[in-house]
Amino acid sequence: LGTGFVISGGLIVTNQHVIGEGRAISIETADGTRHDVTEIFAFDRKTDLALLRVKTNDLPPLPLGDSSSLRDGQAVVAIGNPKGLKYSTVAGVVSGRREVEGRNMLQVAIPVEQGNSGGPLLDKRGRVVGIITMKSLVTENLGFAMPVNTLQTLLAKPNPVLMKAWQTIGVLDPDEWTTLGGATWRQRAGRILVEGVGPGFGGRSLCLSSRDVPALPYEIGVLVKLEDERGAAGLVFHSDGGDKHYGFYPSGGKMRFVRFAGADVFSWNVLEEKASPGYREGDWNELRVRVEKGRIRCWVNDTEVFNREEEAFTSGAVGLAKFRDTVAEFKRFRVAKKLTSTAPSQALMAKINKAADELPLLGQIPSTIVEKISDGKPPTLSALREQARVLEQRATQLRKLATALHLRETLDELSRVMKAKDPDMIHAALLIARIDNDELDIQGYRDEVNRMVRRVKPAADERGKLASLDQYLFREKGFHGSRSDYYNRSNSYLSEVIDDREGLPITLSLLYMELAKRLGVRVEGVGLPGHFVVRHMPVKGTSTLIDVFEGGSRMNRIDAARKVREFTGREMTDEDLEPMTPKQIVVRILHNLLSVARSERD
Repeated sequence: LGTGFVISGGLIVTNQHVIGEGRAISIETADGTRHDVTEIFAFDRKTDLALLRVKTNDLPPLPLGDSSSLRDGQAVVAIGNPKGLKYSTVAGVVSGRREVEGRNMLQVAIPVEQGNSGGPLLDKRGRVVGIITMKSLVTENLGFAMPVNTLQTLLAKPNPVLMKAWQTIGVLDPDEWTTLGGATWRQRAGRILVEGVGPGFGGRSLCLSSRDVPALPYEIGVLVKLEDERGAAGLVFHSDGGDKHYGFYPSGGKMRFVRFAGADVFSWNVLEEKASPGYREGDWNELRVRVEKGRIRCWVNDTEVFNREEEAFTSGAVGLAKFRDTVAEFKRFRVAKKLTSTAPSQALMAKINKAADELPLLGQIPSTIVEKISDGKPPTLSALREQARVLEQRATQLRKLATALHLRETLDELSRVMKAKDPDMIHAALLIARIDNDELDIQGYRDEVNRMVRRVKPAADERGKLASLDQYLFREKGFHGSRSDYYNRSNSYLSEVIDDREGLPITLSLLYMELAKRLGVRVEGVGLPGHFVVRHMPVKGTSTLIDVFEGGSRMNRIDAARKVREFTGREMTDEDLEPMTPKQIVVRILHNLLSVARSERD
C-alpha cells in the first residue's frame, strides 16, 4: 500500500518502491473508483520515483511548486495512507536538506509511516513541493521527501513501458523454473528472490528446477540468505511436482531436515533438527545435499549437519522452497554428480595464516605482559587495551590484504579476457564492476544477458533485428540514459546498469552492441568526444549511428557533429568517427571511474 497524486497530463506520481517491479498495480481514487494503469510512463530507481498513466484523462491534478525556494522552518502538509488509514493529513515543517543513500532529499519534521510513501508534500498554497519517500529509522516524527523539481527530468525524458511488458520484468524463465504454491518468485541477475505467503499450510511454496537430475549419487547446492532468521527457506529434492518432497533448510536459527508427504501438517515429518556451528545468522549460507542410494547427507557451509539413512522417496525434481512469510534470496543453485567445495582448503588457510603473521603491526605487546598473562596473574587494563589495539591493527591489515588480493585477481582475469582475439566485452565490463563488489555474481549476469537475447523477437534481416532489439530494450524494459546522477559510479558498472536499466552512453552502448552481435548484427563502438555511440554496418547499404543513451535514436553525420560541438565546442573530425577497439572501450570506462574517484577524493 502506498500513495500517489495526479499531475497535469493525467499522470500519477508515486515512489518506485511502492509499485515494485513486475507486479500488477491497482489505483483507487478518493471517490472509491478503481483505474487501470496502461503504462509506466517513467521510472527511476536512483530517485525512487515513478510516473503512471491511467486510461482516464479527467482526474484533477495538483499544481507543482518549486522545491528550490523552500526555506528551513517553512510549513508543509503531507497527505497519505499511513498504515492503511486512508487520506490522512499531517502538518509539519521543512527541517533541512540531507543526502540520504546518495540522494539529496528534503528533511521534514513529520511522522511518516508505511503507506505514506509516494504521497504529496504541500506548501500552504496547496502546491506540491516534495514526494514523501521514507521515514527516519533513528528519530521519530522525522521523514524525507524527494524534491518535486526532480520530477522535471523524468517528464523531459520519459522511458515508457506498457503494463503488459512491465509485469514480465524479473519473471523467472519458465524453461528453467516452475513455481508452485503461490508466493512471488522473481530473478534479478543471478539471484532469485521470494516473498509473500503461499496459500497452503505453512505458507509453503516451491520453485523447481527444470535441469536434468543425475542418477544417484548426486549433489545439489545453493547459497541462501534470510531477511529474518524467524523465516525458513532452502533446498528441496525428490519432489513429485506437488506436495511430496524432502527439504533441507534453516528455520528459526536451526537446520531442519523434513520429509513432506502431503499438504497438511500431519503428513510433514521433521526427521532431524538441530543448531549447527557452521550456520551464520544474517549472512549468506551455502546449503549442500548429497543424495545416495538409501542415504542422505546435508551440509551448511561445509559443516556436515545430517547423515541419515532415508529412502521413502527415491526420485524426483530438485529446487528451492520457502515457508511462512519468509523473504529470502538465493544464488548459485547447482546440480551435479559431485559439487566442488567453495570453502578454502587447509593448505590455503595455512598460507593465509602465514601471510597474516607476517603482516607489519604498528606496535608489539612487551614480553613481560605476556608472561604475566601466561602465569595466570591478573592482566592490567592497559595491557588488555594494548592487546585490543594490536588485534585491531592486524584486522585492518588483513582487510587491506583481502582488498589487494581481490583487486589483483580481478585485474588478472580482466587481462586474460582482453587477450582473446574477440574479447567477451560483457565479461570484461562485469569484471570492472567487480572491482568495487567482490560478491558480484558474474556468471549470473552473463546468463541474464543470454536470456535477454532469447527474448528479443526474431527478425529476418539486420535492420529488423535492431528494430526488435530497440523494442525490447527501450520500450519493453525501459533502458534509458542516466538523468539525475550522471556521474555516479553505478552508471559505469554494467551489473548495476542491467539492474537499474540506466547508465552512461558507453555502458548502455556496450550492452546494446553485445546483444546486437549475439543476434548476428554487425556493429561497432564510436567514441565521440564526451558521448559514446554505436555504428551499425549492414552487409548492404550505408552505415548508421545509433545513440543508445537517447533510446536508440538514429543519427547522421550532422547529428554527430552537433554532439561534438555540444561537448567540446569544436568541429567534429574524421578521427572522432573512428571505431574504438575493445581495449580502448575498457580503458575509457576505467577513465570514467577514475574521474569519479578523483571528484570523490576516493
